[in-house]
Amino acid sequence: MDRQPPVIDISDVDSAATREAVDAACREWGVFQVVGHGLHARMLAALRRQMRALFGAPLEEKLAIARTAGNPWGFYDRELTRHTRDWKQVYDYGPADGGDIVPQWPSGMPAFRTIVRSFYDACDALSLRLLRVMTRNLGMPAESLDAHFRPAHTSFLRLNYYPRCPIPGDQLGVNPHTDSGAITLLLQDLPGLEVLHDQRWLQVEPRRNALVVNIGDVMQVWSNDLYLAPMHRVLTNTDSDRFSAPFFFNPAYSTDYAPLPSAVDAHHPARYRPINWREFRARRSAGDYAHAGEYAQISQYTV
Repeated sequence: MDRQPPVIDISDVDSAATREAVDAACREWGVFQVVGHGLHARMLAALRRQMRALFGAPLEEKLAIARTAGNPWGFYDRELTRHTRDWKQVYDYGPADGGDIVPQWPSGMPAFRTIVRSFYDACDALSLRLLRVMTRNLGMPAESLDAHFRPAHTSFLRLNYYPRCPIPGDQLGVNPHTDSGAITLLLQDLPGLEVLHDQRWLQVEPRRNALVVNIGDVMQVWSNDLYLAPMHRVLTNTDSDRFSAPFFFNPAYSTDYAPLPSAVDAHHPARYRPINWREFRARRSAGDYAHAGEYAQISQYTV
């Protein structure tokens, strides 16, 4: 079997052994799986049932809650990654902004709202715990970056549905990319996720009720390239429908991020100029919806 990203028990996330394991995984892989994360198996099973019910509904019912240019929350089935169409349907949930951005809920699914919100809140809390571990590992006080995520942040939950594909070799579920935010948590069911490691695509084997943790571009910048956001993709298959639920832990729009002071010295100068999250996220989102300008990447901000 090919090498696998490490699996880390984070039930004692502040222990020296756990922090060292997380640091090593972030340096070597940029991706790892966690168990002992505190998200109850019943909640994960309930979320899986709701995903199947949502995407199994007639298309007209899903289109009734389609996201728009003005409201990013809801159903969508024409997403691009790096300007290339993905083989998937998605449902995105995030909090309301007091204006036009509001969650859209499917009709006839009374439990959906409660379960989605519960999973979102649990992932938000877990992401903050992991952020503090990584911040401490990078030589800063554990809560140094909290202000970028509390009280305001732009995190969102995505539910993915990858239908069976008649010609899987010609179509990817998600095309190769790195995640733009700080940390991504992923609940997956069947094989499909692959990460580029040592110039090889390696499958991240699903583990029941484990969560995949993925470093994003924001964390790569903060770490001054000590932690690299891994390139990853999702394969299609002809045999089974696949479902997954990534939670994207993203900072407040006001955040300007650059290498942390602890990651910069005479031998390791800052590799990035400051990046504004609102600007970067807007540029990346434009590329996800249509061929709208150059695809935003942190390499465009290197010093």
